[in-house]
Amino acid sequence: MSRSLGPVQVLHDAPLAPLTTFRLGGPATRLLTATTDAEVIAAVREADESGTPLLVIGGGSNLVIGDKGFDGTALRIATRGVELRGTTLELAAGEVWTDAVARTVEAGLAGIECLAGIPGSAGATPVQNVGAYGQEVSSTITEVTVYDRRAGETVTLADEECAFSYRHSRFKADPERYVVLRVRFELEDAGGMSAPVKYAEAARALGVDPGDRVPLADARETVLKLRAGKGMVLDAEDHDTWSAGSFFTNPILTDERFAAFRARVRERLGDGVEPPAYPAGQGRTKTSAAWLIDRAGFTKGYGTGPARISTKHTLALTNRGDATTEDLLALAREVVAGVREAFGVTLVNEPVTVAVSL
Repeated sequence: MSRSLGPVQVLHDAPLAPLTTFRLGGPATRLLTATTDAEVIAAVREADESGTPLLVIGGGSNLVIGDKGFDGTALRIATRGVELRGTTLELAAGEVWTDAVARTVEAGLAGIECLAGIPGSAGATPVQNVGAYGQEVSSTITEVTVYDRRAGETVTLADEECAFSYRHSRFKADPERYVVLRVRFELEDAGGMSAPVKYAEAARALGVDPGDRVPLADARETVLKLRAGKGMVLDAEDHDTWSAGSFFTNPILTDERFAAFRARVRERLGDGVEPPAYPAGQGRTKTSAAWLIDRAGFTKGYGTGPARISTKHTLALTNRGDATTEDLLALAREVVAGVREAFGVTLVNEPVTVAVSL
């Protein structure tokens, strides 16, 4: 059933699974689709004033929705708008992220070219501080315009006010308060060359040393190939891409916890085995969730049910076509328990869970 509430499209008992990359989850009591900032704000205010639970959906690439669905209003942000002035890029929240990256590469601007192929909308990027292959959006974001539900007004936050950290931000820390409307980036004109390549795998694929620059188009195409090889570029025919990308974040451990973890690794795998270790700030070390999952016995393709680990990448949990959300969560819980038992490290899910928990 559908009707029009002003200019905003309204659907009742609306399926949400088609709006997510997992293709999982039950219906929402009501689904609104907003195409302007004013419509977004009006829909949010209506929900808040009536005390109706609100779920904001962008590209749906980072959502795990329960099988029973969402008892409230789901708001799909479908706003459009791209403004490129010199090296400054401003995107409406509903803009498709992969298209925006392609546009900056075509314009000869560096800074987000290694974030090519990441599914979802522009408005989601500051929430998660999206990053891959040595780049994070926090390095180029200068401002985020949001609707502050607590204050009941639109505000613009400078990058230093966004509290960006690894896969985290002020917006993720307080998800009930802010709805992203627009994001502004400051990019670099390096004469058609990329930002310095930081990620070792990307540098190897490009045939350069870390720190070198390459033509922008080469950087983008190489990242797309690397991602596709891991099932991280959306393809309706490939069930390895029916996922949320990396399901778990890379653990960041204190020096004391990392020492204990390292001891567990040697005890389990032998004295000559060293776990991945990357500096993560004073007294902290980041290790690899994919390495942990694989070494705990959950290899590519693990599982016999309708939800399995990707055949291309151990960090991706996938819907093989007829899974339920509960199937997915059962697999995720098995992986978390197995890694904790093997190495004493508790993995944290990266996707946002709705009406369910891990």
